[in-house]
Amino acid sequence: MTRITLAAVAFTALLTIAVPAAAQAPVALVEDVKGHPPGVELMDYVGTGKIIRLGPADTIVLGYLQSCQRETITGATVVVGTEQSHVMDGAVTREKTACDAGKMLLTAEIASKSGGTVFRDMPTTEKPSPLSLQPQFRLYGLSPVIDFKTGAVAVIERVDRRGERYVLTPAGLKLRGSLYDFADDNKALVRAGVYRATMGRVQVVFQVDLNAQPGRGPIAGRLLRLQASN
Repeated sequence: MTRITLAAVAFTALLTIAVPAAAQAPVALVEDVKGHPPGVELMDYVGTGKIIRLGPADTIVLGYLQSCQRETITGATVVVGTEQSHVMDGAVTREKTACDAGKMLLTAEIASKSGGTVFRDMPTTEKPSPLSLQPQFRLYGLSPVIDFKTGAVAVIERVDRRGERYVLTPAGLKLRGSLYDFADDNKALVRAGVYRATMGRVQVVFQVDLNAQPGRGPIAGRLLRLQASN
């Protein structure tokens, strides 16, 4: 067999085992869609094994949460992997983005299951600092993307300096699915600022990277998903 034929056979075999895996925890986020590929929408989470069939003019952008891989795929059949997609036909370009989404997901998972906070309080006589507050992860964009669970209220407040606080409820926000993007309302945090994010009983501390960029950068670098994956 030629290499192309072998690759096609291997890909066909992958398709036959991919469908049962589609119910797994999400590993990537649909950051952009052009065209009308069936079964996916903008801001959808996708799990390992999800099959996406793109028409010749369809394009999808996937941001992987663990590997920080960002893919732009056109006119292909796609099987979502763990760290990147398996792509047959069409075209794919990949770029590595700045993100700490893996740490963010792990921190939120631990906090969700323990029902407690995941940060260390400072004595009231000391001025908090980024080092003493020990952020669990970084955001690489000034405008976070927040994943709301049903009925949740999210509070984001700066803890290394007083005065900056956001109380967010899903009602009245421009949600795409369960996601709200600060950039939709031209809101932005402050570079190098340390913030506490609270949703329900979960509280985590994160720091905005010194080189964080404004606007709609890669979502994996801006995501706040403060809930267990299950």
